[in-house]
Amino acid sequence: MPYTNTNISLRGLRTFCIAAQNNSFRDAAAKLFITASAVSHQIRNLEQELGQKLFNRDSNSLALTDAGQSLYDDLSPLIHQLDEVAARHKKSVSRQTLRISVQPFFASELFVPRLAEFTAIHPQLDIKVDTSDESTEKHPGNADASIRVFGSQPKNLLSDCLFSLQLIPVSTPAFRDAMQVRNKKVISDFPRIVHESRPKAWQQWQRSSGIDLPVATSSVRFDSMIAVVRAAQRGLGAALVPPKLCSTMFSSGSLVPLFEHKLETADAFYFVCGSEAVKNEDVGMLRDWVVATFAEAS
Repeated sequence: MPYTNTNISLRGLRTFCIAAQNNSFRDAAAKLFITASAVSHQIRNLEQELGQKLFNRDSNSLALTDAGQSLYDDLSPLIHQLDEVAARHKKSVSRQTLRISVQPFFASELFVPRLAEFTAIHPQLDIKVDTSDESTEKHPGNADASIRVFGSQPKNLLSDCLFSLQLIPVSTPAFRDAMQVRNKKVISDFPRIVHESRPKAWQQWQRSSGIDLPVATSSVRFDSMIAVVRAAQRGLGAALVPPKLCSTMFSSGSLVPLFEHKLETADAFYFVCGSEAVKNEDVGMLRDWVVATFAEAS
């Protein structure tokens, strides 16, 4: 049976062969130094590209279908030859640089703390991380990939939704202890910290939570989420922050939630790259790792 789709990922074919040899996505992941979910993602993409089911899966076993066995028989010797060619030319391969633009707070709290996992798996790659741009709804043209907040699935770009943006009110423990609430109404002083890109977020949280906040209250505004969080840590007031990005502050006790209710926004964090960039095997490896590491299960 001929397979003529010339756009099929070589990485996906190699992953398929290793999974077939081991009859296990988990064992294949260990040999490829990626996660089992990344292996499953690649196999699922390959099945979609070929239009055929390659594995029969159940809770206890993994086995090739007839189509999967046929593909493996044809593909295995070719992958072996490619590995031999790559080994002969390995010394002549130059280092590659991946450029990724990440919004600053996501970078400092999630991406950078986990980046050593990716570089350990792919030591041949140099990573350039740009955190200078706070913009949403934007994929910088000089970046191979980016992690950005979008209000909807980006058009004309390849994108993977990582998780939706929620906002929860937080403060220092001292601020929380001094706050007085009666009949779902805050009756004490309640200075607010406002992110300038979301000037109505406090009103939206108040409506969705059913908790009344004081009408006349002081506020301070900042143009970045990092500044908003730092201001809250220093006791300037209450702030609305994304809980997934503040877990270290919650663990250390420098910030505490004031209420359990989270504001569900229409926005989400996406991994984004251009249609040409994704053809780069290195970008593909970064994409697989980011999705496996940060994306919420759908």
